[in-house]
Amino acid sequence: MSTIVAVGAIFLGETLSIIAELLASKQLGKADGYLTTLLTMFLLITFGGVLLVCGYALCYMHLKNIWIIIAISVGAILVVEPLLTLLLFRDAPTAGSLIGLALGALGTLAAIFL
Repeated sequence: MSTIVAVGAIFLGETLSIIAELLASKQLGKADGYLTTLLTMFLLITFGGVLLVCGYALCYMHLKNIWIIIAISVGAILVVEPLLTLLLFRDAPTAGSLIGLALGALGTLAAIFL
């Protein structure tokens, strides 16, 4: 059960960090972007970072293998970031970025299962 909580903390931490990054870039990329956005995103990414640190520590306590934890973290990024980018920016990926995502996903699966 603790391992599931730890993996959940990694996924949630990555998700919050990615949301902060994407929202900050979207807001500050506008002509009328406000620097107050940075404070809100700073708080969001800080909380995400706390979850990541806790998730990594708990996972390592139970799995005793940092490489599996890194694969979980990268896997979370591979799943969450493209979805959030599509939702927030409504921008279609290029062929090269799709190939890169596919290769990254294969690498993550290989690290977990091989």
